[in-house]
Amino acid sequence: MWRFAFLFLIAGSLHAQVRVSKLVIKAKEVYTLQQSDILVADTLIMGDSSRLVMNKLKPENYLRVRVARFGKDCVIDAKGISGQPGRNGVNGMTPTGPCLSGSPGLAGTRGLDGTRAVNLYIYFDRITIRGSLSIDVSGGDGGRGGNGGNGGGGSPGTMHCNGGNGANGGPAGPGANGGNGGSLQINVPKPQVLKDLILAKKIVVKVGGGAPGPSGRGGYHGGAGLGPSKRNGKDGTPGPYNKSGTSGEKGNLVIQAN
Repeated sequence: MWRFAFLFLIAGSLHAQVRVSKLVIKAKEVYTLQQSDILVADTLIMGDSSRLVMNKLKPENYLRVRVARFGKDCVIDAKGISGQPGRNGVNGMTPTGPCLSGSPGLAGTRGLDGTRAVNLYIYFDRITIRGSLSIDVSGGDGGRGGNGGNGGGGSPGTMHCNGGNGANGGPAGPGANGGNGGSLQINVPKPQVLKDLILAKKIVVKVGGGAPGPSGRGGYHGGAGLGPSKRNGKDGTPGPYNKSGTSGEKGNLVIQAN
């Protein structure tokens, strides 16, 4: 306990903390920790399907609770932020004049990488779980690549010229990488009690890396312009697909005595 008090004395000098006597998060409500990365409460009560979202803009968060009571399907969310999808490529143009080829579609852009999860340090003096509690420090998922733009079609031909050629579709944008899982450290007076709750699935811990973002779709080819006497243009080719991202690395769980 003295070690913990010393830790928070140091942390309190470096970080602004939220200090409450009693924090009640009602059923299906969401409480988000903002402007701070430390939450200290004498009593924490989470109703069924409620969610406590940690400050994901900080690399480390601290949760210190003397008495914690959890209902069914409660979540402590320190998961990394998922990356946004890439932009779709612009479609090619189909010309209005006769016997002209379409312009190619442009490439989709790469998705954004998922962020690393928060490193979360939890201190409980007493914990009661009526239903289940999920603690999520998994990495954010990678964003999907943007689709390639469709190729423009060729315009019709005349007696004097062939129909225009269809243009190629744009390449797909590559998928982004998933973020790494964070480190979860849970401090309790009796570690074996917490391990038993995890084995009984009363507590579910998620420390996996974020999922890779898939590649976008290659742009569709532009169609050939038709001409008289089968003097047609040629179809374009579809845009190529690109690579998906990679999975983030798994985080870790540590359980130790206060």
